[in-house]
Formats: sequence, structure tokens, C-alpha cells
Amino acid sequence: MFPILVVEDNENLRMLMKTRLEQAGYKVLQAQNGQEALKILEDQHVDLIISDIMMPLMDGFELIESLREANYSMPILMVTAKEGFEDKEKGFRLGTDDYMVKPIDMNEMILRVAALLRRAKITNEHKIVIGEIVLDYDNLSINGPDLHIELPKKEFLLLFKLLSYPKRIFTRQQLMSEIWGLDTDIDERTVDSHIKKLRKKFEDRPEFKIITIRGLGYKAEKIYG
Repeated sequence: MFPILVVEDNENLRMLMKTRLEQAGYKVLQAQNGQEALKILEDQHVDLIISDIMMPLMDGFELIESLREANYSMPILMVTAKEGFEDKEKGFRLGTDDYMVKPIDMNEMILRVAALLRRAKITNEHKIVIGEIVLDYDNLSINGPDLHIELPKKEFLLLFKLLSYPKRIFTRQQLMSEIWGLDTDIDERTVDSHIKKLRKKFEDRPEFKIITIRGLGYKAEKIYG
């Protein structure tokens, strides 16, 4: 549910990081260099990036600079063989949030990822509290003093994603990739259909609303009631 993009040209290390992150419960996207990473970000939302520095075509420094200039605010963890202070200084100046030097300890990487997500207020506790209601990811349910609804998985994931980032606009393509996966045969009308069902189920609730952004997609706003 919480996608992380690993940008690393060493395939063995990239796959090792992917495996360990998935064991920790994260969804992992992969890129071999900065150019591939930027293409992925055109269509998909990610919560955090782990990036090497020395890569072909576009290195980690160039990637960070491009992301920050484009106002991407997700946390970035740099992983590199470079131990010099100047390289770390450059990385932090360009906008990285944390730094690990190879060879890296995979368990330490998981701890750093969790800490960065907490600092970014992206919780992996799998619950969202809005006023008196709670969205419980583990049970696919919404509960409150006068409310208990268990949703179909896709509907719940869609609502959970929107409410995890209130006021952030998600394109239909981003939602399709996140909820249904890249290899699915569904089209954008499926997203619209699920949004319509969610609106109907929660039309009388004061805690939040789902807003259509014409020509782009959707966003959610917390109202609290």
C-alpha cells in the first residue's frame, strides 16, 4: 500500500533491496537510473525514493535536483559507495533526507525508511482517523460510534489512498497503477465506477468528501463533521 521506488543500476543489489522491503510490507517499484525513475513518477505515486548516486544516463544527484525543482516532496534516502563529506554535503544541499553508505545493512535500511515515512507523516500503522471514525486497513473496514462498514478490497484501497493524502490530486492512471496494478486490463471507467460507489455509501457522512478534478482525476478532503 505504501509504494517505494528503488533507483539502483546494480541489479543484484536492487533485487535484494526489493525483497527486503516487500518483506517489511512495502510495495516496490524499480528503476535502473534517474531517467527511468522520472518516467515511472509520471504515472505513479510513490511515498519514498531510495536512490544510488553513481548511475548511467542520470545519476542520483541529477535525479534529486530534478525532483526538488519539480516540487516533489517525498523523502529520499541516498545509498552510495561514496563516503566523502563533500558528496554527502552535496546530496543534502540538493534535497536528500538521509544517507547510507555501501555495503548497507538491510535491517538498518528498513528502520531508516520507517523513520523517514514517520517524519513525512505517512504512517504504516494501517489506520486513518478522521474525527470519530477510523479506516482500518487490516480489516478493510470503517468504524465509528454509529458506523461499521466493510468495503470490497478495491473500494477500500481507493478510499484509503485518497484519504492518506488529503487535498492531493491523483490522476486516474496513478490510481489504476496503485490499486489495480500495471498489468491490469481495466480502463479509467472502472476508477470512476468505484468512486461513484464510494460516494453513494458515504453521501450522508460529514467527515470527508471526494472531489472530482475535471480532466485529471480525484482528491479527498477531510471535513471532520
